[in-house]
Amino acid sequence: MSAAHGENLAAALPGAAREIEEFVAAAGWDQPTQVFALVPTEQLLAAEPNLADEVDGNSALTPIAQESLPAEDLAEALSRIVWPEQVAGCALVQEIVVLPPEAEASLPAEDEQARNAAAEHPDRQEARLVAAVLRAGNETCVLRLRANGEEGEVGERVQDPSLAPNLLRALHETFAA
Repeated sequence: MSAAHGENLAAALPGAAREIEEFVAAAGWDQPTQVFALVPTEQLLAAEPNLADEVDGNSALTPIAQESLPAEDLAEALSRIVWPEQVAGCALVQEIVVLPPEAEASLPAEDEQARNAAAEHPDRQEARLVAAVLRAGNETCVLRLRANGEEGEVGERVQDPSLAPNLLRALHETFAA
């Protein structure tokens, strides 16, 4: 891969993460954890020219939905993923509970107890997190807060690569093999 091609993919990663969030948002909330392969559009269209009408040829990356992951043990499911060479990156979409920092600090140390406490906390906010990485090391995250008002109302969206460092690390590990 040329340096220019790599830079093009890196520049396209934040847009691909937003596109994935919008795609999943179209199906509403309460969706299972989903994984997407990120494939260079140019390579995809060379291999599958019949997709030209379905793919944005101007985008450097095309997200391709994979089977949903089990919610029970995400780490275990991610550890079994091995991507073929054609996949330049991947993204994971997961609904999460977000707490204010002071509430997070008071959560129990045990994972199950912490999840239960977060789910019941009066200041919790539900959110959809998209974490995306490239094989080359680039990464980004998009977080959409669930609006607490009318059905169909869109919540605030934040894009920041530091939102989910552990998840990003786990996604990078899917390319380690």
